[in-house]
Amino acid sequence: MTAQIQTNVSPTPQVSVLHYHRLSKMLDVRFADGQLFQLSAEFLRVFSPSAEVRGHGKPQLVSHKKAVAISQIVPVGQYAVKLVFDDGHQTGLYSWAYLAKLGAEQNELWADYLQRLKQANSNREIQLTIKQL
Repeated sequence: MTAQIQTNVSPTPQVSVLHYHRLSKMLDVRFADGQLFQLSAEFLRVFSPSAEVRGHGKPQLVSHKKAVAISQIVPVGQYAVKLVFDDGHQTGLYSWAYLAKLGAEQNELWADYLQRLKQANSNREIQLTIKQL
């Protein structure tokens, strides 16, 4: 799916195009200045700006999201999008500035995330719940 976003002149980063690749689960974020970042659905989900994930002071470690996908992209005014994930998460608003930060710091953020997963003895794989009857 591709969403064309109207942009205004502003000191904050402006997204010109969002394009989600369903098969690879990658979101292309192109800014008006020509910068292009490719962000995975998993990366966007674990770094959601929602209060649920960012917490109140200490971010929560989100694990088991390797297979998550974006099911919907909802524009929010001229400054953000709400990403709806197929695991039901939909409360984070991704501002243009936050998407630019994620893109610019992607490698460092991902390395830190993988280290925190390891320290928590957790992982990215899908978590299956087995219920005995």
